[in-house]
Amino acid sequence: MRKSNDIHLSRRAFCRSLAGGAVAAVAVASSKKAEASDGEDRKIRIAVVGGNFGATFWWHEHPNCVVTAVTDLIPDRRERLVQRFNCKNAYESLEVMLKKAADSLDAVAVFSGAPDHVKHSVMSMNAGKHVICAVPAAISLEECQLLKETKEKTGRKYMMAESSYYRQPCIAARELYQAGKFGNLFYSEVEYYHNHICSRPSYPDVWRYGFPPMFYPTHSTGFLVGVTKERLVEVSCLGTREEPFPRPEENVYRNPFSNELGLFKTNRGNVCRANVCWRIAAGGERAQWFGTEMSAYMSSSGGLSNAIETAGKGRRPWNVPQYWKTDRLPERMRHPSGHGGSAVFICAEFIDALVENRDPAIDVYESLAMTAPGIVAHQSAFKGGEQLKVPSFDPEPKKA
Repeated sequence: MRKSNDIHLSRRAFCRSLAGGAVAAVAVASSKKAEASDGEDRKIRIAVVGGNFGATFWWHEHPNCVVTAVTDLIPDRRERLVQRFNCKNAYESLEVMLKKAADSLDAVAVFSGAPDHVKHSVMSMNAGKHVICAVPAAISLEECQLLKETKEKTGRKYMMAESSYYRQPCIAARELYQAGKFGNLFYSEVEYYHNHICSRPSYPDVWRYGFPPMFYPTHSTGFLVGVTKERLVEVSCLGTREEPFPRPEENVYRNPFSNELGLFKTNRGNVCRANVCWRIAAGGERAQWFGTEMSAYMSSSGGLSNAIETAGKGRRPWNVPQYWKTDRLPERMRHPSGHGGSAVFICAEFIDALVENRDPAIDVYESLAMTAPGIVAHQSAFKGGEQLKVPSFDPEPKKA
């Protein structure tokens, strides 16, 4: 039985792991009942919103998923979704789709522009649909609060499609951390560099023009939150302006910064340096994790290779497994995919979570823990690096 992801072990997998005599006999019966109640053969009916990035995912390859509707405001993008997922039920807008296709949908994959993510996620959850959404989860603290409240009020599942969490070195680092190999992982450096992506007013992605770097933090912050589950609670951030980049009066965000570089304190007293840069001679998503017993280094566009360094033993190559080749994924999904092999994992995790009736690994609380720190970091950059506190959007502690 494959793992649904690298953290969760389903009830079906647990039952099948039991062995020996009468226990095995009981396990077989229990497993069959569990499989029936879990709905192992259930098909999650998903709609895909957004025919650019949304057309790069692999819902149609999951054995428990079928794409039953697609939508985009732009006709050629809508047709791209029709062809990609072999789905003829195409709608001119999300609003129309939720009204006309309500009875044929369980979930919505929101891959519209970033300023519409919360609007579209809230609309879908209020319509009774589970949601997976492209990053970032939100672009203001008010949106963060609305997203949290809507998920809790509706009881729908929510997942953010963060690629860093399922990049192969991040999966490996998470497992090393869970095994205690780092010792105290007290410092990390996390980076997302994408030169010129927000410098040009390219239609139809005009929302990117002048987009603040730290409004798109999760490809960086996900490398810490996604490994240790720490919370980033304070930040001092500086911004730089490198030409060419739209001036504040030329973009709707009034943003002057092409690059933003933040120094964060975590709830465990550790330190994380997180960078997001739109004007830089480098590219990609990358992290370095520093511990008292071991440190790990992801490869980079600058030529650095994956490496491990152990106290007293020096540095050596880090042979990161290709997890996408393993039974962590359905057989049909075991192939290379976008963003460092993460796209197939993102699809599989969301569908598995719905089938198994559990929250996804990157649920609304993990999503906001990766997103909100960047919003506050951008505020800090306007204040010349003033250290600011990051509010928590975690669930309220249960009263005894």
